[in-house]
Amino acid sequence: MGIFGRKSTDAAESPASAATPVSPELSALTGEYTIDPAHSTIGFVARHAMVTNVKGSFKDFEGALHLDGGDPAKSTATLDIKMDSIDTGSADRDGHLKSADFFKIDEFPTMTFRSTRAEALGGDDYRITGDLEILGTTKEISIDLEFNGAAKDPFGNERVGFEGKAEILRSEWGITWNAALETGGVLVSDKIKLNFDISAIRNAD
Repeated sequence: MGIFGRKSTDAAESPASAATPVSPELSALTGEYTIDPAHSTIGFVARHAMVTNVKGSFKDFEGALHLDGGDPAKSTATLDIKMDSIDTGSADRDGHLKSADFFKIDEFPTMTFRSTRAEALGGDDYRITGDLEILGTTKEISIDLEFNGAAKDPFGNERVGFEGKAEILRSEWGITWNAALETGGVLVSDKIKLNFDISAIRNAD
């Protein structure tokens, strides 16, 4: 089923405090949306010491979506992430990531994404491609998205939800710091997995 074609759930089946699913026509969700950071997550996963994964996220970001229900290929997305908001659960590790070895946040305080094209892959699956800028270097990435549905929350906000994932090589953006392990390999993987869990609110007309 397509991005704007999910079937509604009978409101009587849901408690009054829960979001009420809606089932608009394709054109009904067309419009401008603001990403809600309080209900969204932008995370990442890196391999540590070749044996385990370290997960982190960015707590301070803002973004916007333009959804085109009639032609999803015309949909767009923008995202601005404050690098100082990185959180891996370790203050020492976060401090190292903010330093000149990694993100150089004093010189490059923001990471940005600007979409350049969108594709419908079938069903609820989509792909958005765009320019990711880190440390002043811009490279193209593609993010695979799954549409999670549309709902009106108890406060009257019209929401849409997406989950997304992508993989990048940090070295392509000049983030190359590492340390060799005595047993072979390196401390931090070059490949980084990105995860997006996005809730966006439709802007008032």
